[in-house]
Amino acid sequence: MCLKRIILFVAITFCSVNCWGEKVFIKEIRLWSSPEKTRFVFDLDGPPQYKAFSVSNPERFVIDFKDAEFGQKLGEIQLKKTPVIKIRKAKRNNNDVRVVFDLKIKVNPKDFTLSPFGQYGNRLVIDLYKPDSESAVPDKINIVSKNLRDAIVAIDAGHGGEDPGAIGPKKELEKTIVLSIAKKLAKSIESDSGFRAKLVRSGDYYVGLRKRIEIARKNKADVLLSLHADAFKTPKVKGASVFAISDKGSSSEEARWLADSQNQTDLIGGLGDYLKIPTEFEPEVRPLLLDLAFTDSQQRSLEMGNHVLKEMGKVTKLHKNKVQQAGFVVLKAPEVPSLLIEVGFISNPMEARKLSSSGHQKKIAEAISLGIKSYLYDNPPDGSYLAWLNGGNANNVLIHIIESGDTLSELALKYRVSTESIKRFNQVKGDIIKIGQELKIPTT
Repeated sequence: MCLKRIILFVAITFCSVNCWGEKVFIKEIRLWSSPEKTRFVFDLDGPPQYKAFSVSNPERFVIDFKDAEFGQKLGEIQLKKTPVIKIRKAKRNNNDVRVVFDLKIKVNPKDFTLSPFGQYGNRLVIDLYKPDSESAVPDKINIVSKNLRDAIVAIDAGHGGEDPGAIGPKKELEKTIVLSIAKKLAKSIESDSGFRAKLVRSGDYYVGLRKRIEIARKNKADVLLSLHADAFKTPKVKGASVFAISDKGSSSEEARWLADSQNQTDLIGGLGDYLKIPTEFEPEVRPLLLDLAFTDSQQRSLEMGNHVLKEMGKVTKLHKNKVQQAGFVVLKAPEVPSLLIEVGFISNPMEARKLSSSGHQKKIAEAISLGIKSYLYDNPPDGSYLAWLNGGNANNVLIHIIESGDTLSELALKYRVSTESIKRFNQVKGDIIKIGQELKIPTT
């Protein structure tokens, strides 16, 4: 074979592998579980060509990769507490790979790809949703009914799952620190009567930015708090900050930089759902209503932020002594006053060490809790126990009509007052009450 033919043969062989369609290498599968879904992330060395579909009897979810190779041993994936019994793989046509998820139950699957971003390469994301994954708290209950609702505080621990957030000098993970603080904050919030906390995420999994807003809405949240421990371009920056939403730009360079950074997280963790505009009004009226709601929510957020900043300044150094403003996506719920709280800068070695301490986390959580409670006591939600205590419903005297099985001790527990105060208020002697009897419930 002459030299020219050898060169041509090598060139054609090389191009057939590298120019005309390289195989995609499936490096590994990562698993994250949340209350509503199980997420599988396929890490790839290039964009995949694939087809995904469900099969019944028995329930399976199948992914066919074209021109692909598989690297991971599937036995390494821990499938406990997931809807998946087993994951199988097989070669097809010498070039393709089929991956099969054998399922315990029928699921609602969703699949999408993500392009390289930051430390991550190409990814295929498979979300297996539980059939009944959505849950919401009961509707608001009027003050004159037999139950008084709690003020609901939605607590959003930033990042999670495949999105670690900022990483400190000693590999401290933002997602881990803020989840720990969020759980301590929830416990502190619920330590007083009239308050209930809802964690947007309770474990190490990712929730899309707009999905976080949706969860707060579905749980009828009165306020939304998003917790972060971010990083800045220089390790010298330190201190806690409180942010409210802005429609006119950011109040500082750090605020603008942090907002840009946080708003990119959906590119790492997955695609969030878009904010829905109310449709019950005429199209020309909706923008005005949304603008009015946004303006009111913005003012309330700033007031709430001042309460929180005041308390946080007692337990940690502040980066700014006033509430900052920036265009964070997670704060864009026009009807829910929202704050993004930077508990410190994980890029600062000293602050990263403090934020990893359980004792310091507890101080931060209790300070935020005091600030939020102070704001809600001053601005109690309509129809809540706090509003009743605050005298906001003095014209609507709460009347309880005795039913079979009612006791004074149970009524005292239900309405968060003492048995003796109910008896004194109604001039009741002894512990005997009658079916059909009307009792006035004192507000203190």
